[in-house]
Amino acid sequence: MDGFIRIAKTGDLAGRATKKIMVTGHDLLLARAGERYYCTDATCPHLGGDLSKGSLAGTTLTCPLHHSRFDLTDGHVVQWTDLTGIRLTVATNQRPPRPLATHRIKIEGEDILVFLQELPEHRM
Repeated sequence: MDGFIRIAKTGDLAGRATKKIMVTGHDLLLARAGERYYCTDATCPHLGGDLSKGSLAGTTLTCPLHHSRFDLTDGHVVQWTDLTGIRLTVATNQRPPRPLATHRIKIEGEDILVFLQELPEHRM
């Protein structure tokens, strides 16, 4: 075993860009942007919003709660919240920007596999 487990089929994302799935007790977000697939945590690191209810434009995923935006390619923060001015400063000081956890995947035929050791329960 090479550490990868099957989590979905490519056809599971036909007609949509994201899908929330549970793997070993961990909520993941599977996303398709163009012909590429990505896997991240399904919970926003800002205030815990459900990213499966967010929107996807290209590889930028937007949380439905406070509109934090993340790049699916590596999880970096594009925009921490939609707040401005002093409210943004206070919010950023209380909860500094954190990247979205991403998970390595590979495609084998129609199967989408995620690297199991990168999930929190399996990290050593």
